[in-house]
Amino acid sequence: METLRTLPGDDVRQIMWRYSERFDLQMAVQSSRQIARGVVARLVADGARNSHDWTPEKAQLLEAFDAAGLTALFLDAEHGGFIEGPKNLAMALVAYELAWVDGGAATCSLANNLALAPIHEKGTPEQREFFMKNCVPPQPGEDRDILRGAFALTEPLPYVGVDTGVLVGKIRVAEWEEGQEPMLQVDKRGRFITNMGFANYVTAAVDTADERIKSSCMVILMKDDPGTWDEGSPTLKMVHQLSSTNDPVLNLKVPASRIIGGYSIEDGKIVPNFSHGDVIGAVFHRTRITVGLMTSAKLISAVEPIIRYHRSRFRGGDASSPGTPRHDLGVQQKEDAVHRLVDVWGAGESGCSFGFEAARLADVFDLVEKRKEEIMEEQGLNSARKQFAAVKKRTPDALEYIEMLGKDEADRDAARFAELEADEIVQYMFLEAQAGILNPGCKLWNTGWGCQMMREAVALMGGYGITEDCPGFLGHKWMDAQLEATYEGPEAVQRRHLSVTMTSEVFLAIYELWIKQLKDLAKANPGSGACVLAAAMEMWLWTLKYLQTTKDANGKKLYHGKRQGVTFPMADALCWVLAPRYFYLDVLELKDKGPMNPVLAEGMEGLAQFYADMAHVQAARAAGEVSRICSELVYGYMADCGCKGGCDGLDEFSKLRQAVDSCLAGSRLAKDRAAHALTQVMIPEALDYPL
Repeated sequence: METLRTLPGDDVRQIMWRYSERFDLQMAVQSSRQIARGVVARLVADGARNSHDWTPEKAQLLEAFDAAGLTALFLDAEHGGFIEGPKNLAMALVAYELAWVDGGAATCSLANNLALAPIHEKGTPEQREFFMKNCVPPQPGEDRDILRGAFALTEPLPYVGVDTGVLVGKIRVAEWEEGQEPMLQVDKRGRFITNMGFANYVTAAVDTADERIKSSCMVILMKDDPGTWDEGSPTLKMVHQLSSTNDPVLNLKVPASRIIGGYSIEDGKIVPNFSHGDVIGAVFHRTRITVGLMTSAKLISAVEPIIRYHRSRFRGGDASSPGTPRHDLGVQQKEDAVHRLVDVWGAGESGCSFGFEAARLADVFDLVEKRKEEIMEEQGLNSARKQFAAVKKRTPDALEYIEMLGKDEADRDAARFAELEADEIVQYMFLEAQAGILNPGCKLWNTGWGCQMMREAVALMGGYGITEDCPGFLGHKWMDAQLEATYEGPEAVQRRHLSVTMTSEVFLAIYELWIKQLKDLAKANPGSGACVLAAAMEMWLWTLKYLQTTKDANGKKLYHGKRQGVTFPMADALCWVLAPRYFYLDVLELKDKGPMNPVLAEGMEGLAQFYADMAHVQAARAAGEVSRICSELVYGYMADCGCKGGCDGLDEFSKLRQAVDSCLAGSRLAKDRAAHALTQVMIPEALDYPL
């Protein structure tokens, strides 16, 4: 049987992640890869991670980002950028490439975009014009310093992490002369603020401490503003040392025009157009995706170093001569090593498929969301509550559209379907329901499960894995993953978000459509893993409905916002089925488009078989996790196991669980094939970056 010949390269990734027709994205990938495997790798190899301070050596990163165009990646063409339209996929690809070598370098690149994001999303035209243009490196003949920013949300201990709604940072009126613009005094102490070692402006979240200012807001602070700009001492991190992280103290006087999004004056009060929560919601809605992909990149980057280590483990000894299995395969002679590596690689691929789908969806949704805002404004619906109510009224139309998507083209009312497809509010609802799941979902699963699998990757290197000279820097990556699991909100934040969005009527209709599609794919591709994934998704849906309508043995409602012992595991289970679903769809894309690629055509059969087997393994693992979680929740809140008379009303659940079990058929055979492929695949003579 044909098997995997070489490790997958750009031709595979461009097809699976859908950017083979995007030359601009391909160039961004190449630029960031050159930096990662050049400047970044040398810094790590030379011990730059051993210092908490932002050093001249680390500052080489900023120069490299500037020269490669990555500093301007986030910007529109009119402001000096080079990619038109939304850039979520572009930033996700760059984060992936940089995190392949070092997560701190990826964070350093992305943090400037995070600082700029509040201005980009909610800033006034004047704020956007000034900051966007000045965040681009100076062109020849320009005499100015580049603006580099920091995003200051987190508060110092003991308040750190309490709630983004709890702000110790305060804003007051400093001066307000009649007919003049108000001057504001901003007092902000930050904790764990990235880029502070070199930032010259900050976008800070603050609460009102003055009856003349109505609400919280975000405000722009600049280094040359009057007052105290103390970047603070470096945070004593054990991870991500190639990003600058400090605990700043900022007490500055700024004009009211620095309030992000502007303000109005009502009854003698300053009324910010956007609260800090409004701004954060718009920013974090998408930035979680890139962090999730940073952890997944680590897992895939670990594959080659592990194979190299395993094969060379016994070379050089008297009992290992060339041509013998001990010399050629080393540790790979043993099934355990290659089986575990299949799990590591498959988790990385599933996380990437999940994250890049979220990024592509965000690019589409950005445009639709902006159009929805314009429509609401045209209708005079300016408050969030009124907009929500107006959109909610369109739920029947959205559900009708989703129902039609599940029908064959011949069975649809073509005119009505075209009408719904052209309806911008319906399309907003359709995409928003998915984005509300994919964005927190990929962050939760990729960093949470990815962190555990990164530990497995390190373990596969034996004692070498926790040394500084470990090939691929796997020990560093394992530690870095711990921090990535807390970025953009730790697991609890993502689970809380999902526990609300996953019960949406529109999302559940989409979810049922996905089940139907997987069942159709299972019929067309027997033994592919689609069957077990569809069965697990059905079990999750049945369990959710059961929990929403059932009480525990003490008479208390099971599915409730405060009952996180129920809602959080269900959020985890949802992510378990979504990650391998998107991996499976990417594998189908590779099977479909790969044969047309001249580079891939010759070895396509083995490549497709390997990826199909790995997707099957991931689907089986996901089904097992879902089955465990759902069974614990369905039976675990009963007072009696019912072993004498059975559990009334749960026959349907038992059948669903039995279906999941029987659909596991063939999954271990798929793992055997994928594991065998790892013993045959060719790898380069040496890693393409130091160590």
